Amino acid sequence: MAGGSVLETTDDKRGVAYTTGSGFLRISELVGGFALLFGRIAARLLTFRFDREQTFMNLYKMGVKSIPIVAVTALFTGAIMVIQAAPLVQRYQAYGLLGWGAGFGTLREIGPLLTALMISGRVGANNAAELGTMSVTEQIDAMRTLAIDPVAYLVAPRFVAIVITLFCSTLVADFLALFGAAYSAGPLLGVDPQVFYNGLTAGLLNFGDVAHGLVKSVAFGAMIALSSCFFGLNVQGGAPGVGRAVNATVVVSAASIFVIDYFVSALGT
Repeated sequence: MAGGSVLETTDDKRGVAYTTGSGFLRISELVGGFALLFGRIAARLLTFRFDREQTFMNLYKMGVKSIPIVAVTALFTGAIMVIQAAPLVQRYQAYGLLGWGAGFGTLREIGPLLTALMISGRVGANNAAELGTMSVTEQIDAMRTLAIDPVAYLVAPRFVAIVITLFCSTLVADFLALFGAAYSAGPLLGVDPQVFYNGLTAGLLNFGDVAHGLVKSVAFGAMIALSSCFFGLNVQGGAPGVGRAVNATVVVSAASIFVIDYFVSALGT
């Protein structure tokens, strides 16, 4: 019995060591793969060797078609912020600070974060599925056979499109979230929209707060683009592999967004 317990303990330790080591190697593989892919994309972008037509097509597909979901999310996010702030505002009679509080939270955190999660779920997953399908059906191999660079034709345009989409979507989301907060503050708290906007523009907020959120949006967009392209290009196992690539894209993108958010927020304070 005692010997069995010792063996079981040893096996458990080996299991923990194996799990920890394999997890570390997997993360290292992902980081290395992302870095190599980013280097290949940067080489095409810096030398302007990427397809412009594909870029504009993806901007329409990823950016313009994402506006409705971004708009709905932003409007209700602004209203929810007012609902959550209502007890505190009423308790301390801080109606004049409602605009500043909503603006500070929206511009620096809520706007870029929620927009990135929405774009990750809609655009990132779709991009991984498209590239994954092209990989398993050997369309990408056929491009190489025809001397067409897949990175220049497929990957770099999508990278540019996702980054620009998230940057512009964040601007739209910031505006609509503040609009939703301003015009829901009246029915909920009796705060006139003019009072809300006075608090928003009273000098407590500055361009640095706007720039802070926009820097986050660019970093989030780059990570969503890298993860979706990386997993899409490295699909294995046919149709089930495409599903795994989409799942991995959403999970890695979401986790990376929060990690990047932490570091950018820490550096920007």
